[in-house]
Amino acid sequence: MTFKYNNVYINNTETIAGKKEKEGPLGKIFDKTKQDYYFGEKTWEQAEIKLISENIKELLKKADLTIKDIDLLISGDLLNQIAASNYAASKVDLPFLGIYNACASSVEGLIIASNMIEANQANNVIVEVSSHNNTAEKQFRYPVEYGGPKPKTMTFTATGSAGALLSKNKKGIKVESATIGRVKDSYIKEVFYMGAVMAIAAAETIKEHLEETNRTIDYYDLVLTGDLGKYGKDILKDYLSIEYKIKPNNLDDSACMIYDINNQGVYSGASGPVCLPLVTYSYIFNKMFKGEYKKVLIVATGALMNTTTVNQQMTIPSIAHAISLEVID
Repeated sequence: MTFKYNNVYINNTETIAGKKEKEGPLGKIFDKTKQDYYFGEKTWEQAEIKLISENIKELLKKADLTIKDIDLLISGDLLNQIAASNYAASKVDLPFLGIYNACASSVEGLIIASNMIEANQANNVIVEVSSHNNTAEKQFRYPVEYGGPKPKTMTFTATGSAGALLSKNKKGIKVESATIGRVKDSYIKEVFYMGAVMAIAAAETIKEHLEETNRTIDYYDLVLTGDLGKYGKDILKDYLSIEYKIKPNNLDDSACMIYDINNQGVYSGASGPVCLPLVTYSYIFNKMFKGEYKKVLIVATGALMNTTTVNQQMTIPSIAHAISLEVID
């Protein structure tokens, strides 16, 4: 399902990243970074709540707006019942939609906001996502204190929060179109190999977006997925080439860009809902504003399991959503 937009723009963005992200190749271009995992709070969960709250505050400041100017807050994270987003939303007193498509939540939120703005149902919408390495590890794998060994195919959950302000105000980056993905099951049960789990969903969404917009992949200066990691990216490229005869020469993955994979001990790269927007709202948008990229397809991927289904040895379904961004003429 693909939507076309005429009057939707990402006016402002804000990124806050953690200590390990600051030490990576993109560390200097995030709006803010933190020095540890607690951010002055007593628990990691409270730290993630603070990430979202602080990011909303900084985004409003950058846009020269107040809470009263915002019609809707959309937010998602990885905690059970999206707890971090719920608590952060309680602090701002805005109409709130909590969303969960795992690491695909950022583009899911952008699509919901774009549809509402295009339909004149909202004027100013904030879309937030967050993730925190220690809260995610504790919930989905083992507490970090456990020190369990991990295979090279595993990704490292990024810590941070990323937000975007969308409106009809012709400023920033244009949201040109978007494609809602379908849940796919590649019949993989390995929780430490999320890149392989999500690669097929990404391929299906890219193919569907190109077919429904009557485009080739070369229409875009860049197709950026997230968060497949270096092994998942290779699987995606092979799958597109072999199954669909699509040559993805302009494809990259945000999970491979946040960290120095060879020197930071992050296995296959980054992951988490914040992975893709951290890269997009900083590095990619900078290139778009400089004119180096004019048309970019952002494809967010998510693994849709929980701890119970993993323990029951069920296969892990996945999803991918795509959104087409363009430089304003």
